[in-house]
Amino acid sequence: MLPAKEQILVVDDEANLRRVLSAQLARDGYEVHTAEDGEAALALLAEHHIDLVITDLRMPRLGGLELLRTAMREDPTLPVVILTAHATVDTAVEALKSGAFDYIRKPFDQEDVRQIVRKALRTRDLSRRDASHQGLAGQEGARFGIIGGGQAIRDLYALIDRVADTPTTVLITGESGTGKELVARALHQSSSRHARPFIKVNCAAIPKDLMESELFGYERGAFTGAVGSKPGRFELASGGTLFLDEVGEIPAEMQVKLLRVLQESEFERVGGIKTIAVDVRLVAATNLDLRKETAAGAFREDLYYRLNVVSIALPPLRDRRGDIPELVSFFVVKFNRRLKKQVRGLDEAAMASLMAYHWPGNIRELENVVERAVLFTDAPQIGVAELPPELQVPAEVLAAVGGAGELRAPGAAPGAAAPAPGDGLKEQVRAVASRLERELIVRALRQSGGNVTHAARLLKLSRKGLQLKMKELDLREREGE
Repeated sequence: MLPAKEQILVVDDEANLRRVLSAQLARDGYEVHTAEDGEAALALLAEHHIDLVITDLRMPRLGGLELLRTAMREDPTLPVVILTAHATVDTAVEALKSGAFDYIRKPFDQEDVRQIVRKALRTRDLSRRDASHQGLAGQEGARFGIIGGGQAIRDLYALIDRVADTPTTVLITGESGTGKELVARALHQSSSRHARPFIKVNCAAIPKDLMESELFGYERGAFTGAVGSKPGRFELASGGTLFLDEVGEIPAEMQVKLLRVLQESEFERVGGIKTIAVDVRLVAATNLDLRKETAAGAFREDLYYRLNVVSIALPPLRDRRGDIPELVSFFVVKFNRRLKKQVRGLDEAAMASLMAYHWPGNIRELENVVERAVLFTDAPQIGVAELPPELQVPAEVLAAVGGAGELRAPGAAPGAAAPAPGDGLKEQVRAVASRLERELIVRALRQSGGNVTHAARLLKLSRKGLQLKMKELDLREREGE
């Protein structure tokens, strides 16, 4: 089966422009939908899985800015590119400050369109890959759209509250899928800058030769195709927050210029001589170990220390398993609505399997697993059979913790009673998770003849990580023999 084409929605009240732009995009291999105004565009967004919106600003009924704001409320990862004539460039810049990805001048150059579309879709892919459970403000117990009540999340709330309303640069670290952008937005929304722009740049999505003009803008004639001047992301974020995602991907030659603007709060556009002063609060994020990158010479030491004034390390999902039931509950509701299903949740065996899994893809992987399960189940509850093979815990391991019908506390013998009725769901889930971890580690040690290195490889852990987990569970190497 051929992969599905990426879908682009072109919105403009000029039929000829829609026809010409659609023809180019179709030749480039995209599936194109068209709408004559914002209201028609919203109907198409509800009907199709759109990957990119290209919209005019001035249209009857509903204009481009209103379309932008509505679309971003529904899906913050959906890139919106503005079509603009010379007379509306200032309005297009305001649209960028409101969250638009970029703008294209009319009459447009085909190569310019091609380049912006590729960059927007690449950014969309990276954003969705690392996106967390956003838009959950109505969820009980959720703050900043973050679900979870464990100690790790309570510590995160406290740290956000402490540093949000300061000018201090923050470096957010964590694996892909742990919600780094969500935390960056929380820092902005909780600060006195919340009414000003929040501008995101995914450094991994920008070609190296375009990085400088993307961050600092350019003047007319600075290079071939620069038919007018254009502000960079630092200018757009002035007064607000600039979020540099995947900051470890910034090329070496640009690291010097980034260091300068952080130290002096000023820069020049590409091809310009005027020094521009900005007031920007910088938040950066990376899934790389920048300390190791610095030691290897791949990242400037002085820039690392300038970025790492306050560090927020996000825990992987495997370290906050007690939050999995809440996350699953939210995702089931979400995908019931999207897929027009009425699934009530997971049965105990399926939930135990989720609790035992390592989750290398973190919350994004969990969301994908729940979506797949909701899609394929025809029963009132999701069972183990609807889970991917890698999540299906062996029956004998489930039996060791009571299977689907009897969830026992850690250390309890087979046949022991379930946790006390007074225990909350989280306490029971943590007990089951601890028991499952112990059983899976013992199983791996037995399979490897007590060799911790081999057992760690089976469990996809580092040797050190397995040793720490064994210490936490009071396991000794001989217990695997």
